Amino acid sequence: MMQIKNVYDVAARSMSSQMTRLNTIASNIANAQSVATTKEDAFRAIRPVFEIDYAHDARESGLSTTSVKDIVSLDREPAKSYRPDHPLADKDGFVYEAAVNVDEEMVEMMEASRQYQNTLEVVSTLRTLASRTVKMGQ
Repeated sequence: MMQIKNVYDVAARSMSSQMTRLNTIASNIANAQSVATTKEDAFRAIRPVFEIDYAHDARESGLSTTSVKDIVSLDREPAKSYRPDHPLADKDGFVYEAAVNVDEEMVEMMEASRQYQNTLEVVSTLRTLASRTVKMGQ
């Protein structure tokens, strides 16, 4: 586990968590149209589970950030579709479609992307302010 020493560590962990979130969303969208022979084999959307990490001196520094604790499958039922001509159809002609809502995934993607961009903007602003502070002393 990485130590949280400064605001740059906070930003790095936050951006890493959002990148994991974006990767799970990409996986969900990529598998949205997949089908399976059984309900158990059908793809289910996945989500990261976040946890809060505090700096060892959190009472003094006030630093905390987030990290990914786990990645879990959502408890959604796949749709059963009658497609007897499909090669993966069961003996009754049904396939099970992935339990992924593409509209929901797009909203999740926009939110994760914005959070990533906001954190990146914070880091950029911090670097600019630090640079200006150094130039003031010259």
